[in-house]
Amino acid sequence: MAQSTRSRRVGEQMQRELALLIQQELKDPRLGMITVSGVEVTRDFAHAKVFVTVLGDDAGQVEKSLEGLRHAAGFLRRELGRRMQLRTIPELHFVHDTSVERGTRLSALIDQAVASDGKKTND
Repeated sequence: MAQSTRSRRVGEQMQRELALLIQQELKDPRLGMITVSGVEVTRDFAHAKVFVTVLGDDAGQVEKSLEGLRHAAGFLRRELGRRMQLRTIPELHFVHDTSVERGTRLSALIDQAVASDGKKTND
């Protein structure tokens, strides 16, 4: 889905605001170390998909953090309404972003391939 320039800019501002709100305002013990890696806003500003990464590989921790964020969605939406000049504040949908984990895994595979290639040329 192609995003318009305005929805992309709104998504970027929402990303910054949500990162601050999650870090400074939320005190839920279910939340781990969370990073907001991106926000995609629909053209009509009705929905926003918030991509988050959670420190640690434990799937249970990821699910607990997402549950905590879903529980705080109303509060976060209300605070966004106070901080942003928008007529409509989108409904927030939190999604675990696996791109960082995938990138780390691919980097490790590349390093492993280079190391094994180095061993073959030395033999």
